[in-house]
Amino acid sequence: MNQPKTLQEAMIYFADKQNAHEFIVSLRWSDGVICPHCGGQEQWFIKTRLIWRCKACRKQFSVKVGTIFEDSALGLDKWLCAIWMIANAKNGISSYEIGRSLGMTQKSAWFVLHRIRYAMQQGSLEKLSGEVEADETYRVNQ
Repeated sequence: MNQPKTLQEAMIYFADKQNAHEFIVSLRWSDGVICPHCGGQEQWFIKTRLIWRCKACRKQFSVKVGTIFEDSALGLDKWLCAIWMIANAKNGISSYEIGRSLGMTQKSAWFVLHRIRYAMQQGSLEKLSGEVEADETYRVNQ
């Protein structure tokens, strides 16, 4: 697959929903699609909606489920271009610049930027899973 080398190439390439979908599928499931709900390896693909239905648990899922893209109305075209911009920014990039370049609000760009930074820190597009521990403090003002 020809990888985009410039932002313009990335925007053109990922503007096609099928290209963006296939790119994420190949990154996430290189050995075949696995159900994020039950781990089943047999699914039906519903091409018109770009989702799968697991034969084992019968639940539907998309490529976004369980990733940083989940719970976002933004399309993969915006996400993938934002990832390209952040990864190729030598001195970092602001949410204002992402918003202007990709035609989204600064608030959406901030959300995208923080999710992508988290994924880069973790080294994976997957969200937190398993047992997560968090400490909390309680402070009383006197």
